[in-house]
Amino acid sequence: MSGTFVGMPAFPKAAHEAVGNPTLRGNLRHATHTIRGKRAKAVAEVSDWGRLREAGKQIKDHTLRHLDRYLVQLEESVTAAGGIVHWAADADEANRIVTELVKETGESEVVKVKSMATQEIGLNEALEAEGIRAYETDLAELIVQLGKDRPSHILVPAIHRNRAEIRDIFAREMGEWGRPAPEGLTDTPAELADAARLHLREKFLRAKVGISGANFMVAETGTLVVVESEGNGRMCLTLPETLISVVGIEKIVPTWRDLEVFLQTLPRSSTAERMNPYTSTWTGTTDGDGPSAFHLVLLDNGRTDTLADEVGRQALRCIRCSACLNVCPVYERAGGHAYGSVYPGPIGAILSPQLRGTQSEIDASLPYASSLCGACYEVCPVAIDIPEVLVHLRERVVQGGPVTREGNKVVLKPAKGHAAERAAMRAARWAFSHPGALRTGQRLASRTRRLHPRSLPGPGRAWSASRDLPAVPAEPFRDWWQRTHGGKDGAR
Repeated sequence: MSGTFVGMPAFPKAAHEAVGNPTLRGNLRHATHTIRGKRAKAVAEVSDWGRLREAGKQIKDHTLRHLDRYLVQLEESVTAAGGIVHWAADADEANRIVTELVKETGESEVVKVKSMATQEIGLNEALEAEGIRAYETDLAELIVQLGKDRPSHILVPAIHRNRAEIRDIFAREMGEWGRPAPEGLTDTPAELADAARLHLREKFLRAKVGISGANFMVAETGTLVVVESEGNGRMCLTLPETLISVVGIEKIVPTWRDLEVFLQTLPRSSTAERMNPYTSTWTGTTDGDGPSAFHLVLLDNGRTDTLADEVGRQALRCIRCSACLNVCPVYERAGGHAYGSVYPGPIGAILSPQLRGTQSEIDASLPYASSLCGACYEVCPVAIDIPEVLVHLRERVVQGGPVTREGNKVVLKPAKGHAAERAAMRAARWAFSHPGALRTGQRLASRTRRLHPRSLPGPGRAWSASRDLPAVPAEPFRDWWQRTHGGKDGAR
């Protein structure tokens, strides 16, 4: 099972299968509506939410403009505090670095606090190939791992599962991974959480190596920050002798003062809480307290290529709150697996095609996995204009053009299957640049409107199957304006 899900079908096919699953749709509808309702109340409590949102945007944009400088400062700060910094250009390099670091300890097991970066690069699979077993300790990630499944949500990876399904997974699989589930386990949340706690506790106490991600990295001090709700992160970050953190280079902020903004906006946007139950910070190593060895793996994996795109780079502002998923009508119906990436929903539809490129069928289809309703932009705590980036990426898919891949300027060829769309756009461009032809076409359309079909033929049938074609007016606007206002004095 690949962490990047390469080889999955294009979004339309995967989504078509997902919307036919009534259990999945019920689980998603209940969960997303509950989360977004609570979030709305939490955000409404903050009188200056709009100013916090703008501050977060400005901090992120400033950091991205000067990313080279702040990354060097971060490396210096981490090194001064006793940590070791590694640079990984891509997933293969990051996996090789982490695998070698674990092997050097002589251990064959690691515990992990939820990290989307390690899922992005497929770290668990890379470790397993070298005889190292990685145990997920976040409750939702544990459910996904035991169920031999894939995450389908940024914040709640097992959002597609209900309590009965989770009970069955625990009862069937826990014994294969360690302590089995208690006899007579029910599907009450308290019993399920207690079963997970008992199962994981022995792993926390035994593990000598921990692997984490980070929500933020503070350049001025070399401090890493993880926010979570269960306490498993605190266990993974403090009990092991060796800690390895794999973090995307965009997660950096310049100062502790900048961090203050995000510790207000992230919990309200994600879990609808005023503050995170657990906010863990660590800076290098300290004798007698926490891990004795700390390694930071800074991951690029397409991020500097994304940074080179003036429109698309705003996706790197993302703080992984998942608010955009919870309001998206497409995600609610299709679920996260249809996006073929560890990053589902609206943010995944703009981030994955930039990190991985648009050459594969799934990545070329993701910019179209949206109704462009704009709800995602309205709730984003760092004001990422997701609809703008979606349209930008659609143009890239259809037209091709210059992009940056692996640090080099290349020219993409138009994706297959969009010839009719390109022809239609060229025809429209020609018509709009020739007023006489446009006027003639409008008059002809009005005079023949009784003969117009109710649905489009050929490829257009997919569009009109669920929409009514706009009715053509009896006369073009230009003719109506000329007839009713054109000859009057003072008409504008």
